[in-house]
Amino acid sequence: MSLGWILGALLLGALLVTVLASAWLMLKRPLELWDWGTRRALVRAGLEKRLVPSPAGPQTVFVGGTGPVLVFLHGAGHQAGTWLQSARALAGRYTLVIPDLAGHGESAPRTGPIQAADIVAGLEAVLISQAQGRPVTLIGNSLGGWMAMLLATRHPEWVARIVAVNGGPLAGADASVRMLPATREEARDTMARLRDASSPAIPDHVLDDLVRRSRSGPFARFVATTPTMGDWALTEAQLETLQTPVRLIWGLSDGFMPLAYAERMRAALPDVELIALERCGHVPQQEAPERFLAALRRALGEAPSAEARTA
Repeated sequence: MSLGWILGALLLGALLVTVLASAWLMLKRPLELWDWGTRRALVRAGLEKRLVPSPAGPQTVFVGGTGPVLVFLHGAGHQAGTWLQSARALAGRYTLVIPDLAGHGESAPRTGPIQAADIVAGLEAVLISQAQGRPVTLIGNSLGGWMAMLLATRHPEWVARIVAVNGGPLAGADASVRMLPATREEARDTMARLRDASSPAIPDHVLDDLVRRSRSGPFARFVATTPTMGDWALTEAQLETLQTPVRLIWGLSDGFMPLAYAERMRAALPDVELIALERCGHVPQQEAPERFLAALRRALGEAPSAEARTA
């Protein structure tokens, strides 16, 4: 038996193992595969993955580009890769800072409940380390919008502008939406409440993975701290004192944080504009990335979008 034949057999075996592992991940862990792929794509898009020390433990952040600083904050249960398509489009004009929020992605704490205090402390460390004294624009989806407004109230000199995307610091999200579904049918109903009816159906194996994550994933770990979250919520009266300009981008099909929630913030905030997006829900940057990007450019003061309208 020749050495070449042995090496070839070993190579073929390794390739087969890789194919089988990929197929298993696609069927059983599609969300993990998506996370892995989007994070690798951030690096391929020119962003550098860095570790930032913080009181909550090391925080992972993707940084790249040149120009004014945009800090992208994902929602609960997500990770930095949710902003991939926006990052690809904006890296040529802006410096992008895209962290994994504490307890999410590769940021500490990796186990146990995720306290809002940990998320705030992690973000403060990231901004001190990566913004280097430059005022930033905070772009936050869902939980990220909440954190953006908290940071602006704690450190107004750090924040030049906020873009809140279907998220904010007020109590009042629709508690009837099962954000921790226990069955495939519950997961299907949850996603129907979070997305537009015209969006493509989510395959059953992805719904099953969503149920699996609901048991012990970062969203479940964050929800476990619900009794202490009220300490970090803001009121309309507090929003009235926020002098930072705020732009609200809102998917109108969101059943968890509907337009009425955005209207409450618009009524309280001194400097605010509401940009409504038809035919998308709670996570517009994933469900309608091109239309979201057009709305984001408008919120950043670039050319007005033909697709977005002021509500």
